Amino acid sequence: MATLDTKLVDVVGDRTAKVLATGIGAKTVGDLLRHYPRRYVVRGELTDISTLKADDEVTILAEIFSASTRTLQGRKGTILEVVVTDGSSKLSLTFFNQAWRERELKVGRQGLFAGKVGVFKGKRQLAHPDYELIADGGDVDSAVDDFAGKYLPVYPATAKLPSWKVAQCMTLAIDALDEVPDFLPESIRLEHGYTSLKDALIALHQPFDIDAAEKARERLTFDEAFLLQLLLVVRRQELRKLKATARPVRSGGLLDAFDKSLPFELTGGQRSVVSEIENDLSASHPMHRLLQGEVGSGKTVVAIRAALAVVDSGGQAALLAPTEVLAQQHLRTLEKLLGPLAHGGMLGGGEHATQITLITGSQSAASRNESLALAASGDAGIVIGTHALLGESVAFKDLGLIIVDEQHRFGVEQRDALKSKAEFPPHLLVMTATPIPRTVAMTVFGDLDISTLRELPLGRQPITTHVVPSLEKPAFMERAWSRIKEEVALGHQAYVVAPRISASAPTDSDMDFLFGTTTSELASVEELAPTLHSGPLKGLRVAILHGQLGSEEKDATMRSFTMGEIDVLVTTTVIEVGVDVPNATIMVIMDADRFGVSQLHQLRGRVGRGTSPGLCLLVTNAPPDALARQRLDAVGATLDGFELSRIDLEQRREGDVLGANQSGTRSHLRLLRVLRDEGLIDLARTNAQRIIDADPTLAAAPELAKALALLQADAAAEYIDKG
Repeated sequence: MATLDTKLVDVVGDRTAKVLATGIGAKTVGDLLRHYPRRYVVRGELTDISTLKADDEVTILAEIFSASTRTLQGRKGTILEVVVTDGSSKLSLTFFNQAWRERELKVGRQGLFAGKVGVFKGKRQLAHPDYELIADGGDVDSAVDDFAGKYLPVYPATAKLPSWKVAQCMTLAIDALDEVPDFLPESIRLEHGYTSLKDALIALHQPFDIDAAEKARERLTFDEAFLLQLLLVVRRQELRKLKATARPVRSGGLLDAFDKSLPFELTGGQRSVVSEIENDLSASHPMHRLLQGEVGSGKTVVAIRAALAVVDSGGQAALLAPTEVLAQQHLRTLEKLLGPLAHGGMLGGGEHATQITLITGSQSAASRNESLALAASGDAGIVIGTHALLGESVAFKDLGLIIVDEQHRFGVEQRDALKSKAEFPPHLLVMTATPIPRTVAMTVFGDLDISTLRELPLGRQPITTHVVPSLEKPAFMERAWSRIKEEVALGHQAYVVAPRISASAPTDSDMDFLFGTTTSELASVEELAPTLHSGPLKGLRVAILHGQLGSEEKDATMRSFTMGEIDVLVTTTVIEVGVDVPNATIMVIMDADRFGVSQLHQLRGRVGRGTSPGLCLLVTNAPPDALARQRLDAVGATLDGFELSRIDLEQRREGDVLGANQSGTRSHLRLLRVLRDEGLIDLARTNAQRIIDADPTLAAAPELAKALALLQADAAAEYIDKG
C-alpha cells in the first residue's frame, strides 16, 4: 500500500514516473493527487469547440464528423484530416503519414482529443493530437475505462501528458493508497461538515456527481487557507518573542520641533496611524507594520515621524526605496519638510537637528564615502538608499527602524540583509501606495499589523480621468495636446507617459504578461519627446526621464521639473510612485491599455497633488468592446484605489499576487482564490487563531504540526514571511 510520501516510481513505473516528474513536477503520490482537475466533462456532453483559443493546450470531448486521407502536393507522404464536431462548430485533427488511423477514427464515434490548438489557413486544428475513443454502447477503452462514473476529469496537461494519461495514473495511485493521516483537527472537520482528507482526494479525482466534487474541493481549499493562516499566526507569535530596543516618543526633541514646523494639520487618519506606530515603537518587541494608503494620502509624513521618534531615542532609521528616482525624491521631500532640522551640526541647523544622507549605486566615490561615514558614525539619523544600502560597506551605529517603500519591489532576503546591520532586531515599517484588498492582506501580509490611510489631506483636489480613443476620435488627441498647452499657460506642468524608452526597448508596463511581445506602434519616450517638441507642444520646455539615464542626469531633471524649469516631462513609469510635484496638473498616458489598473491609478496620482484640480487622459487604440478598454473605463469611473485593486487582481494570475513567481517554486496555494474565497479565508483565520491560542506548540496535533513544518520549509513560505 502507498502513502502520500511514496515515490511515484513505485506505483506507476520508472518510465511514467519520469514523464510525470518532467510534465507536472510530481514525484510522490501526494504530488500527483495535488494535481487537481481543471474541470469535468460528462460523457455524451460534447465540448463547446467555439470557445477554444489558439495556442491553448486542450482536452476536448467531441464526435467525429468526417475523415479523409490525401496525398501531399509536391512531396512524398499523406495527410489524414479528421474533422470533429460538437454539433455546431468543427475542429480539424491532422496526422501526417498515418493513414492507418482512418480505420479507427470512424464517423460518429466519440472520443477525448488532446493537443495544442493551432490555426492553418484560418481554421483551428490540432496537429498529431493524442486521443482515446469511447467505444460504442457507452463503454470506454483502457485508459478511459478507469474513470469513475460518468464524470471525466480534465487535468492541466502537456503535449506529452494528455489529461486521460494523468487520470490513468491517478487511478493507479488511488487504488494503491492506504489510509491518509488527516492534519485537519477533528473538531474543525466535524464543525464544518468536511469529509476526511482521503475521501476528499478521491472524490475530487473520481466524483460520483458534481456536488461530491465541489464538497471535496471546498475541503481541500479550506486546507490551503487554514495552513497558510496557521503559518502567519505562528509567525506573529514568534515575532512577539523577539527582543527589540523600545523607542518611546520623547517630548522636547526633534519630533516635537518637526510637528511645530509643519505648515498643515495631520488628517484624522494620519493621527490614528501615528498613534498605532508610536505604541509599536514603545514596545520591547519589534514593530512589524504595513502602512498602506491611497495615492497622496500622506504616508511619507507618517513615516518621517516614526523615523524622528527613533532618532530622538538615539537610534537611526533607514529608508529603502526601489529606484534612484524615488530615493532622490524622498531626500528632497525630507529636506523640504525638515528644513533646518535636516542640517544637524551645520550652520543654520536647528537645535535638535539631525542629518540625512543618500546612498545609491551610481553616486561618485567621494559622495559615497561621505555618506558611508555619516551612517557609520550615527551623525546621519536618517539614511535613504536603494539596494546599495544592502552592501557590506554600509554600516550603522544604531539601526533602530527600517522603512521599506513599495515593499512589493523587494524580496525577504533583501530586507533580512538590511536587518542584519542592526545589533538588535529593528522595528520594521513597510509601505505601499497600491491599495490591497482585505483578503490579499490576510493571505500575504497576515503576520503584519496593518494600518490604512484612506483620507486625503485637506485642500487636495480630485483628479478627473478621461479615456481618449485616438483612432476613433483623432480630434480628441489634438485636444489632449491643447489641454497641456492651456495648463502650462496657467503656470502649471504636465507629464506624458509612454510604455517604453525607445522603439527597440521593451515596455515598462506591468501588463506585458497579458499581451506577449510588444508592437512597433507603441509610443516611446525617445521618439515621442522630439515629435511633441517640434509639433503640438512647440514652444514648451520639454524634457525626458527614464530608467536608463545616469543618476546625476535623472536627479538634475527631476530637480528642474520640481523647480518649474521644465513644462512637460516625457517619461516612463519611473515616476509611478513617490514623485511629488504639486504644480503638475495634467498627465497624458500613451497606450494606456498596456498598463495595469493599479499602475494607472498610481501614475495619475502624480497630478492634482497641489491646490489645483488634476486631469488624466488615457490614450488608447483599443476598440470599444475590448477587455483593455473596459479596464480603462473602470479607471476613469472611480478614484477608489481599493475598488480598482480588486479589478486588477481579478485580471491577474493568482501566483503573481501571492508571490509564487517570485519565490521560484510551485505555490502551496493551488485551489485558493483570494477574492472568490473570502469567506473561507475568514473562517480559516478564526480557526487557526483558536488552535494556536489553545495549543501554541501544537503538541496535541502532531499531524498538523508536521504539515505546518513542511510549509515552513517550503521556499514559498520564505516569500510569504515578511520578517
